[in-house]
Amino acid sequence: MAKKVVRKQAPKAAKAVARKPKPKKAAAKKPPAIGKARARALAPKPAPVKKAAARRAKPQTKSRPRAAVPTRPRAPEPRLPRHHELPIRPDAPAGAAWGVFGDDDQLGTINLMTPEVVVEAAGAIRSGRVFALNLPINIPDPPLFTRGKHNHVIKQYASYILDDYLDNFYPQASSQWDALCHVKHPRFGAYNGIPDSEVTGYGGAKLGIDNLARRGIAGRGVLADLGRYLERTGRTIDFTTNDMIPFEDLQATLAEQKTELRPGDVLLIRIGWTKAYLAMSPEEKAELAAKTRCPGIEGTPRVAQWLWDNRIAAAASDSPALEAMPPPRTADFLESNDLLHFHMLSFFGMPIGEMWNLEELAEDCARDGRYEFFFTSAPLNIPGGVGSPPNALAIK
Repeated sequence: MAKKVVRKQAPKAAKAVARKPKPKKAAAKKPPAIGKARARALAPKPAPVKKAAARRAKPQTKSRPRAAVPTRPRAPEPRLPRHHELPIRPDAPAGAAWGVFGDDDQLGTINLMTPEVVVEAAGAIRSGRVFALNLPINIPDPPLFTRGKHNHVIKQYASYILDDYLDNFYPQASSQWDALCHVKHPRFGAYNGIPDSEVTGYGGAKLGIDNLARRGIAGRGVLADLGRYLERTGRTIDFTTNDMIPFEDLQATLAEQKTELRPGDVLLIRIGWTKAYLAMSPEEKAELAAKTRCPGIEGTPRVAQWLWDNRIAAAASDSPALEAMPPPRTADFLESNDLLHFHMLSFFGMPIGEMWNLEELAEDCARDGRYEFFFTSAPLNIPGGVGSPPNALAIK
């Protein structure tokens, strides 16, 4: 039988207390009415918030985090013999890099401008400023080294069609690259031991500028503003002579600029020749053309060794010959050991550039203190050509 649930009754007194109404609170007195302007003046002012704190307090929902700048890995160092380890081929003379890039190679040190070197060099582009490094093809005028003056002919086919051609055009009369066939060593021959019968001008068509044209030249360029360094140190150059600039000055220039050389670099050396030439009188230019003498860097074997051991891909200058010309310390041109042309072109396969216009580039480098840039050059594709305008650009 289920138990009957009995609910207990609360005492009547407790119920009465529960039903007793709560006493009413006294109504608060309203403050006297004041105007809105007075209320704003009397209102407590918030504590000043510092700008930095305010910036931190702002919501970050709209701002996007900056993408991290990717760091380009350094191009691997080429595993090449040092200069004192040359040659590697028994038929090559001492200091010659014949066979280093292959027994049939015709590019020489341009091989150092590998895809990795080009990718790394692209990091030198920051401002997008572009500097063209060619002089007009009619400067110098008259041409130096007995070269001829071209004739520019305009042809009109109709009232709305023009064509033109260059007659008596010397590709090396102005800004130029020397192809590897330009100078061979008088005793040891052309680069890589290629026989005369296969070299441009002697029966074949090897070592011509077309090798560089087909490949194209691109990579990191660096400027050594030797002219400005000499000015700062109180020295002057006589640009009508074959004064030789000591190797130590070139090294000091790079050190003062804090310029680091890397494998595959194109080294541009400004001594101020272009600026000086353009300021010469017509009589001085004619005299220079009749008997060409020009200052340049020291052309000794120690400079050649330095170029090779620093893995320079090519070197160019605003001077007509890179090194002092004619060699100042010998009476026999062919027996001179102060000619970089013999070492660079014949032994290393290292192209030489001459009479480049480096003035605007040098001005910009002096302004921003950056002496590196992305470098490109597209020589004319002349089969078997001995030289070409460089068509070179420096991009900073």
